[in-house]
Amino acid sequence: MESPISRTNLNCISLADPDVQKSVALLKQACLDSGFFYVVDHGISQEFMDEVFAQSKKFFGLPHSEKMKLLRDEKNRGYTPMLDEILDPENQVNGDYKEGYYIGVEVPADDPEANRPFYGPNQWPSKEVLPKWREVMEQYHREALRVAKSVARIIALALDLDVDFFDRPEMLGEPIATLRLLHYEGKVSNPAKGVYGAGAHSDFGLITLLATDDVVGLQICKDKNAQPQVWEYVAPVKGEFIVNLGDMLERWSNGIFRSTLHRVVLDGRERYSIAYFVEPSHDCVVECLPTCKSESNPPKFPPITCSAYLSQRYKDTHADLNSYNDSKA
Repeated sequence: MESPISRTNLNCISLADPDVQKSVALLKQACLDSGFFYVVDHGISQEFMDEVFAQSKKFFGLPHSEKMKLLRDEKNRGYTPMLDEILDPENQVNGDYKEGYYIGVEVPADDPEANRPFYGPNQWPSKEVLPKWREVMEQYHREALRVAKSVARIIALALDLDVDFFDRPEMLGEPIATLRLLHYEGKVSNPAKGVYGAGAHSDFGLITLLATDDVVGLQICKDKNAQPQVWEYVAPVKGEFIVNLGDMLERWSNGIFRSTLHRVVLDGRERYSIAYFVEPSHDCVVECLPTCKSESNPPKFPPITCSAYLSQRYKDTHADLNSYNDSKA
């Protein structure tokens, strides 16, 4: 039995605020409390955000057969159909009632770097079908990475690290940054029956930037161990990013900063959102930061490379690609 759902209040951080210490204090409080906060004054115009959402809707409005031509590949680029992902297998009866599209860092197929997981060429709809699509999405990928790096600098200061800690080449200098367009069909969620827009999960990486339309749906659970779990809605705010911390940052901070459980519960309206997942470079070793451990608080997690960690998490949550062989024919 779940408690009644209320709306949560989140701290709001302006990237244009000259008072850096105020931003650090607000972010630190948010990271200790819920791991979620709003980011404003990020420098991406509302006009451009509207264009990104318009192009996303155009893709998801294509016939299913057209979208399946771009089914995600082994590099996790491309289209993910409805029910492809199951984020909370213990409580979901099917899978997530959403379809998505992954766009990562563009690396040509003949580049040696393309042999690494999560790196390689993206899949793009043809220009005949969606003329401006690639151009808009590549620009958004660049802009969102700029915003993410600005947020990461504030996080570094909140963890008593050098401001450029996450700017180094092995961190966000050569990141695994993935844009994911999402479309939730107009199905009413029913948690009691295991039906969700997106099942309860925490994100895998460093941070996630989320842009949404005005349809409410995102819920967070600040204490995953509470019985019953208490879920709160996060209000969508036009022009603002909802930012949350991922599991890697929780590992880095030795559990001081929170990677919070969240899910999408829908009221029957269609919902569009755009997630931008930011992870460090492949070979980056995620291990307890020197500022987050002591004799009384030793490291809780063993070191692991970013690439190994992400590969396992994606494998655990997505359908086997072989299951689509018949439907692509």
